[in-house]
Amino acid sequence: MTGMRLCLIVVLAASAFGVPNAVPASESRFPFDSELLLDAKPMRGSKRIPNMDVAANGAIALEMWCNRVEGQLVVAADTITVMTGPVTDRQCPPERARGDADLLSVLTEVTSWRREGDVVLLIGPRTLRFRLPTN
Repeated sequence: MTGMRLCLIVVLAASAFGVPNAVPASESRFPFDSELLLDAKPMRGSKRIPNMDVAANGAIALEMWCNRVEGQLVVAADTITVMTGPVTDRQCPPERARGDADLLSVLTEVTSWRREGDVVLLIGPRTLRFRLPTN
């Protein structure tokens, strides 16, 4: 009985003194050396969803709605800077080209990031939501 009382006292003391919940180390680090899938539905007439391969050194390869761009991520704590290079010039319908331009614009305005389990949020004036594949 005293073991149970001691456990209850520890739990009550922790909640009374505001001991924060521990965040797993895997959720506090940016998921380098991973693929990130944009949390979006495919555009009409396509099955393609933008995805970003992030190398261990921060190099990225972003396959968008139509085109591809390579670049670099610089991450320091919860801040992030996204630098992109030239975009490929594939023939694509106007709505996909607009989707690419919009995605690039939002991505280059990102200033911080946060991870919530298998979701990586890239935060700026607009937030991009990417998922880590779970298979």
